[in-house]
Amino acid sequence: LAKMEPTMGGNAPKRKKKKKRKRKVEKEMKNDEIFSLKRNKAENLVEDEVKMSSVLETRKPSEHSFEKGKVKGRKYTVSVAIPGSIVGNAQSPELRTYLVGQIARALTIFEVDEIVVYSEDGTSKSVEGQFEGNTKRADPNVFMARVLQYLETPQYLRKELFPRHPDLKYAGLLNPLDAPHHVRIDTKSLYREGIVVNRPTKPGAGVWVNVGLRQCALVGMMIPSKTRVTVELPAAAVDPKGKLPRTLRAKAVAPSKPRTVNGLYWGYSTRLAAGLGGVLRKCPYKGGYDLTIGTSERGQDAAGKGFQLPSFRHILIVFGGLGGLEDAIEGDETLRESEPEKIFTMYINSCTNQGSRTIRTEEALPITLS
Repeated sequence: LAKMEPTMGGNAPKRKKKKKRKRKVEKEMKNDEIFSLKRNKAENLVEDEVKMSSVLETRKPSEHSFEKGKVKGRKYTVSVAIPGSIVGNAQSPELRTYLVGQIARALTIFEVDEIVVYSEDGTSKSVEGQFEGNTKRADPNVFMARVLQYLETPQYLRKELFPRHPDLKYAGLLNPLDAPHHVRIDTKSLYREGIVVNRPTKPGAGVWVNVGLRQCALVGMMIPSKTRVTVELPAAAVDPKGKLPRTLRAKAVAPSKPRTVNGLYWGYSTRLAAGLGGVLRKCPYKGGYDLTIGTSERGQDAAGKGFQLPSFRHILIVFGGLGGLEDAIEGDETLRESEPEKIFTMYINSCTNQGSRTIRTEEALPITLS
């Protein structure tokens, strides 16, 4: 017994050490299990977030609106007429450019289809050709129309359609419109804006069009080079899992088709007009404007009881400059009538209880359209 005691005493610490090691291993295993569970939960959460983001991504107007039977086409159009003189009141070229960008953003948000820039003195000019540039002497109507056209054009087409010009010196600082027709390179879209490129094709095959993808589309009709066109792509261009064919064939369609067939807003067109008479007479739509609205602080209260817009197909809303619509009517000698109530179908005041003595045109736009 005396001999065995020291051996027992020597084995006891070894057993304790083994037990401690076991407990340590068990703890480590439990910790590993807990960590793996947490990691799996985190991975599941990330997967759920990715799934949710992909669902939200597919519901963008440029993609989701093309599903058949879910979106109805919009047949009516909304036009807005603005005097270019409001730009001349800005104090610097940067502020003039920013003012036009603010107007373009507001009209895009409310899905305006046509913007008419009119001169209050009745003179007419074109945006084509070379002008004096972004100075105080430059024509404010042409300046506004040029910047509006530039902002409406998708980014991948601007270099081809707009050469360097002083009027566009500060246009790159403006907030983008991010309209549905400003389609990104990886976005699936049935319609795209493009420009005809100078690239040889087989006789009778058509023309190549740059549509903002990694490859050009072949349109089977003859169109002059450097012409902007709206094209309809094949079904593979919309399918998220589909791949584009080696030769992408597209069809040139009317710019109004995305709106009339799919109910998708497809940007605005810009038109210059000589006075209010030119705004009303040279309507691009068949049958003209069937509803014209003039806005002024002297008009009928648009928020009053009994006020209601009649049904229309092509509506035109006209805004005045610093002196209001009355000054624009007096400056246009082609108008037979001198009273706004007789020129427009409706003559309204969209903000009766205003806190300021004056409402600027860029402020009146969202108030009236809302």
